[in-house]
Amino acid sequence: MPRALITGITGQDGLYLGELLAAKGYEVFGLVRGQSNPKISTVERIIPSIELLEGDLRDLSSLIGALEIAQPDEVYNLGAISFVGLSWKQAELTGDITGMGVLRILEALRIHTQGDMSKVRFYQASSSEMFGKVRETPQRESTPFHPRSPYGVAKTFGHYMTVNYRESYDAFACSGILFNHESERRGHEFVTRKVTRAVARIALGLQASVALGNLDSRRDWGFAGDYVEAMWKMLQQDTPDDFVIATGETHSIGELLDVAFSRVGINDWSSKVTQDPRFFRPAEVDLLIGDASKAADELGWKPTVTFEQLVHRMVDSDLKIEKIAASRASED
Repeated sequence: MPRALITGITGQDGLYLGELLAAKGYEVFGLVRGQSNPKISTVERIIPSIELLEGDLRDLSSLIGALEIAQPDEVYNLGAISFVGLSWKQAELTGDITGMGVLRILEALRIHTQGDMSKVRFYQASSSEMFGKVRETPQRESTPFHPRSPYGVAKTFGHYMTVNYRESYDAFACSGILFNHESERRGHEFVTRKVTRAVARIALGLQASVALGNLDSRRDWGFAGDYVEAMWKMLQQDTPDDFVIATGETHSIGELLDVAFSRVGINDWSSKVTQDPRFFRPAEVDLLIGDASKAADELGWKPTVTFEQLVHRMVDSDLKIEKIAASRASED
């Protein structure tokens, strides 16, 4: 039975990946900062067989301890301060966890393996935000980075540190340069889930409008469940490498609103959406679209969920959640 350790197990990707690995027969270990984390019950419900270990990406000794207990064949580093907008307000914390956290877990692996880092396969969650002010379109593995947020800068540091350990210590270390990937498990602070939840509440008469930032920025959005499959595939290869994971399509926030509102029968959303300067980024990333042809050729990976299907499933899920919440509120 293969063994895997996942940091960021309580996040969207951690849940999907843990679920996937458990279904493949892995013994799955998840890293959590403390047993009081309110999301632990969700993790245990979705992945009943999981074993949770205490550890912190800011504490090298705790990472070494978690590795000693888990004795993993594979390590997936998904832990990060992952909300881009928050990274300007908490730049130091973002740098410490999203950036330096990668160095700490790589160093913990080096110590754990007594220098033979080829014994444990490592996956680093890199990000399309590293491309930032893009130098070419679409973006591929060879596209230069120009990050435009503290989050993007921290991810770039972690990405190059992963490459450095691969080249310096013969680590089997891969980075997945994942473009935006969403699901009904996405946090409410992310624009996709903010939109689909608001659309559900507006359709049910629970709120009148939603405030957003730049409606013209464009992203390459895919389904998180597809993307964790790519993470696993990377660590099954004979040699480690880096891969862009994307759909190859780009859509604006305005298009996201079109699809989400049409799902509930609202074709003109102009009176239900306002723009608030608070939600504009200090340095905007206008257009991200990825070229995942390398992943298709070498991993045999391709997305299975379309943009419209993704938005529809998120709206449908939020409608169900909000109806249950409203029903319970009325009973109280």
